[in-house]
Amino acid sequence: MKASTRNVFRCTLTNVVQGAVSAEVTMDLADGQTLSAIITERSAEDLGLAPGVEVFALIKSSFVILATGEAPAAMSVRNRLAGAVAARTDGAVNSEIVLDLGGGRTMVAIVTLASAQEMNLKPGDRATALIKASHIILAMP
Repeated sequence: MKASTRNVFRCTLTNVVQGAVSAEVTMDLADGQTLSAIITERSAEDLGLAPGVEVFALIKSSFVILATGEAPAAMSVRNRLAGAVAARTDGAVNSEIVLDLGGGRTMVAIVTLASAQEMNLKPGDRATALIKASHIILAMP
């Protein structure tokens, strides 16, 4: 599988809660980290999702919101992956920030240059990637 999405994670499903319109899918990312995705019920059925099934979780870098340090507890964003800034590349309009999540995994975020400058993130700084469950796309290996 090839994709233009910068963030691709191979995960194992741990739980699938099916509803009338949507399904909530919980995945083990590794090292105690999890991801949750909200997809349509039809997609869950078509993919044959069930605990133990392996999937790819795809997250566009522009869907990743960054917080400096650890994200506050009271937020509506379910997915929070903490890491250390591995790299930052500034462009004229946007900046690319790469977080090292550990275990050989990275998360790439594209933020505005103004935001990157305001947050003053640099290699070694701690940050948290925030991803809405509805922004995760699932694919089968």
